[in-house]
Amino acid sequence: MNSVPFEMGPIRPVDEADSLLIRTTRGCPWNRCTFCTLYDDMKFSLRSVSEIKKDILAAKEYFKGHPFETCFLQDGDSFVMRTKDLIEILETLRKAFPSLKRISSYGRAQTMVKKTPSAMKEIFNAGLNKLYCGMESGSVQVLESVRKGITPESIIKSACMAREAGMDTTQFIILGLGGKKLSKLHAIETAKVLNEINPDYIRLLTIGVKPGSGLDRQMAKKEFSLPSEAQIIAEQRLLLEHLEGITSHYANHHSVDLLLEIRGQLPGDKNRLLAILDRFLSLSDVDQINFVLGRRLGYYRQLSDMKNDIQYRAVEKQTRKIRQTDPDSFEEIFHNLRIQVI
Repeated sequence: MNSVPFEMGPIRPVDEADSLLIRTTRGCPWNRCTFCTLYDDMKFSLRSVSEIKKDILAAKEYFKGHPFETCFLQDGDSFVMRTKDLIEILETLRKAFPSLKRISSYGRAQTMVKKTPSAMKEIFNAGLNKLYCGMESGSVQVLESVRKGITPESIIKSACMAREAGMDTTQFIILGLGGKKLSKLHAIETAKVLNEINPDYIRLLTIGVKPGSGLDRQMAKKEFSLPSEAQIIAEQRLLLEHLEGITSHYANHHSVDLLLEIRGQLPGDKNRLLAILDRFLSLSDVDQINFVLGRRLGYYRQLSDMKNDIQYRAVEKQTRKIRQTDPDSFEEIFHNLRIQVI
């Protein structure tokens, strides 16, 4: 139960850790993606304008003049609201918290393309100036296989509408989402869409198959084969290699990601980031396993941490135990450690 006197949803982007959270909707209007279980037990609903405004005033009283500069609108897609209702909420927010410089929301491509360009501009003018989009992949085959319910065309159109309205845009990509079979296609087609829309931010997330999800059931039937940690890094290298002519900030920034040092501004940092990926891929199998296990257990933060002899030997002791009991279980262990943090 929330300790605050207003309603809060279950999720927000990593970049919104210090933001005021105001809930405009409950759940996700689509809620059919095979990789997601977040809203399985929640029926989607729009909150009324009066409910939301009451929460804004309760938050103002609760935080008593805290100078929030950022606010995130929960849950899955505030753009399902009628434009005039969303604008009323934004105006109330800015009046209650005049220190706000950024108001952000998730936005689903198939929802946003139903708005007119003028409506998007009105929403921006009212204060919503940052948009998070879970495109996940730019491949038609991958999007269809995970039942995402969007198309590359709608991703491009909605992103362009948001940018033309003046909004900053962040696109989330899930590495490994195409499995082993569609890995190459996933990387190349995703890069193609990103090149088309040139988002302000590209955020990479590494796949973790949650128990009970559609992907989990597909794995049990051997219809989906999870790539190894090294294969996911190779996939990311292929994606990054094919990013051309864009100026996005590119980052692995979630604890589920293996190489958190992959962070930089394109195009200037592209070669540096590729070199980091190549450095991992050039490690021996033994050292790749050592780094992945060490990273997943919290011994390492970046590749150079392996130079610490005490840490390296501590991780190697763990790898020897696994080899003695079940030498083929490393990838399963890595995956289980990943899903604990998503």
